[in-house]
Parts: sequence; structure tokens; C-alpha cells
Amino acid sequence: MRIVIAEDDALLREGLTLLLRSEGMDVVTAVEHPDALLEAIAAESPDVAVVDVRLPPTFTDEGLRAAVEARRRHPGLAVLVLSAYVEDSYAGELLASPGGGVGYLLKERVGKVADFLDALNRVAAGGTALDPEVVSQLLVRRRADDPIRTLTAREREVLALMAEGHSNTTIGELLVISAGAVHKHIGNIFTKLDLPSTDGAGHRRVQAVLAYLRA
Repeated sequence: MRIVIAEDDALLREGLTLLLRSEGMDVVTAVEHPDALLEAIAAESPDVAVVDVRLPPTFTDEGLRAAVEARRRHPGLAVLVLSAYVEDSYAGELLASPGGGVGYLLKERVGKVADFLDALNRVAAGGTALDPEVVSQLLVRRRADDPIRTLTAREREVLALMAEGHSNTTIGELLVISAGAVHKHIGNIFTKLDLPSTDGAGHRRVQAVLAYLRA
């Protein structure tokens, strides 16, 4: 797996580089500026970009905006965003961009190495990996007319775990419900979000998660 890192904190940047290389991953470059990130992606064609939300010069959302632009220029690029908080401005645009392979983790998760590596691998494989706290905050910021609001509490739990990238089996284990119950809840989610059965279960699953992520 070829990885580009964009992180302005030198200690964290070096720490991530050492961690990923120790796991046998190829960190082709690690930069601290959004322009350097876009240049590195164009030059190195990485599989994944690990990007801090706050980068120079203003340390607001430059990294997130660069991630959105990188996905626009390179549609197959997987992106895992790291942040100390949930940034609204471009998060929805990044997470709802077509093609899968996106993630948003709070930086505190990086210290949980197994969880961080699992999220990185899921994103690289084209899946989603959302921090539970990110999911929670995005959920409460829905519009009043958002169809997500028609879901029951349990259906929201199931969809939240789908958004985090979990399989049906794992969802059942986490919620302590049967595989049949998970299947039924997902069917209800598809119906309430008006996702036609002709699209196929896999495609509808992706569309349901995208509906969840869109602001």
C-alpha cells in the first residue's frame, strides 16, 4: 500500500510515518502543506492519502479542502482524514463523494493503533471508516426534512454502523441482535430512503451510507 501523509505537526507526521512503515506499508512522502499534498499525489500516485484537516496557512480547513480537491482530480484515491474535531464545511462533500474509499477519524484514535490500522485498510479497500463521534455529531445536524429522520432509533444504529464500515455480521454482534434482524433493519432503511431493489444490495448499501453522510 502506497501512502502519502499530510500533517503539519512534525512529531505526529514522523510518528505516523514510522508506524505505517513498521507495518510494512510504503509511505512515499510526508508533507505539511496542502499544495505539497496535491503535488505529491500527482507525482506519486498513492493508494491512500492520510490528511490532517488543519494545515497551513490558516490552520482551519485547508487539509480537508485539499482532500476534496485531490478526490476530484484523482477519483480512485482513497482518503483518510484526521482531525481533533468534526469540521462541517467540507466534510459532507468529501464523505459523500463517489467511489467509496473515504474515512474521517478523530486524532485520538491514532493512539489506538489496531483501530487506526483497521480503518486505514478499510478505506484503502474502498470502504468507509467513520469515527463513532463523527457519526454521532453528523447525525444530530440533520435538516428537518431529511429522510434519515424517518428511521427508528435501531435503524439509525444499524445505519451508523454501516457508515463506520462494519459488515452485517459485525453489526449483529455489536448490537446483540440476530443476522435476520440486521437484514430486516437494512431492508427497512432501504425502503425509507427510497432506494430501489433493482439497484442491488451492494449498491443500495453504498447509497444508504451516502444519504447518511450528506448534509
